[in-house]
Amino acid sequence: MKKRLALLMVAVMLLMTGCAPGAGTELPTEAPTMASPERPAYDPYATENVYKLSEKLTEKQKGTDYGTLEEDVKYYSDTAGDYKYCNVLLPPGYNKEESYPVLYMVHGWQSDYDVHLCEDSYLLLLYGNMLREKLTVPMVIVSVQMYTDTAKNREKIEEKEETLLAAYNKVVKDIPNDLMPFIETKYSVRTDRPGTAIMGVSQGGTKTLAVGFDHLNRFGYIGSFAPDPGAVPTDFLKDTIWNAPLLENGFPAYDPYLEPFYLYLAVGADDPENVEVTKYYGKLLKELGYQNQTDVVDGYEHDYLFWSVCFYNFLNKIFRP
Repeated sequence: MKKRLALLMVAVMLLMTGCAPGAGTELPTEAPTMASPERPAYDPYATENVYKLSEKLTEKQKGTDYGTLEEDVKYYSDTAGDYKYCNVLLPPGYNKEESYPVLYMVHGWQSDYDVHLCEDSYLLLLYGNMLREKLTVPMVIVSVQMYTDTAKNREKIEEKEETLLAAYNKVVKDIPNDLMPFIETKYSVRTDRPGTAIMGVSQGGTKTLAVGFDHLNRFGYIGSFAPDPGAVPTDFLKDTIWNAPLLENGFPAYDPYLEPFYLYLAVGADDPENVEVTKYYGKLLKELGYQNQTDVVDGYEHDYLFWSVCFYNFLNKIFRP
């Protein structure tokens, strides 16, 4: 007791004389990622999303520059223990002397990196047409391969849903640890939160939530469309492989310094499986304090027609000056 009082008196004297630790300097604290929790001037939540697109936005238009598509870009993944591939779309006029925002896109179950983003694919055409109409900004788009394991094991792994899901789950580590450093080295892309986004569909939407919220210091924009269960603990599909959460402790506690600039979830009202889980994610995130836009859209199911309108809204609202 006497020792505690003595130490307390010394501390008080040091404070009074201005010699305490921190006098003239700040005490060492964990610095936030941003200087303040202030959001960009552009508010993506202030504009309603669009769920009916002009045909001109989804069809190839004569005289339109759709950028440069680099297919089957190879990189080594320590997480997979093997080489993996991705497709990379560079915007028209890509210049290595400039720095572009970057969007990572994750495909769905039993799909692949070359489905949504390939020559004359709907995402490539949509982005190019939007850019022509000044509905989005120049960016680098990376189509992610969700399968993350050795290539020689793939045929065997894909025989069972459980082993394929396990190989998919590893992409949660591959994206931040292997793919992003490779992209940031090979291409002229930004590495800050306001310049980095991630979006995914179906099972890829689940992975998007896990990656985005596990690395909020790296992603400023998150879009998850008709996600499956498995991002955080839920009662959906209980006691099945689909119920095991990627974020075992749930979404992180709200931090205004790390809140996404735009958090967008959507599902078609006629989706056969993922309406309730999408709504649950949006409700849970709101309860935690995360502003988000969660839309249940009439007239859509679980297919590329719905992905295209979701991609339009996300591309239209991210990376605004």
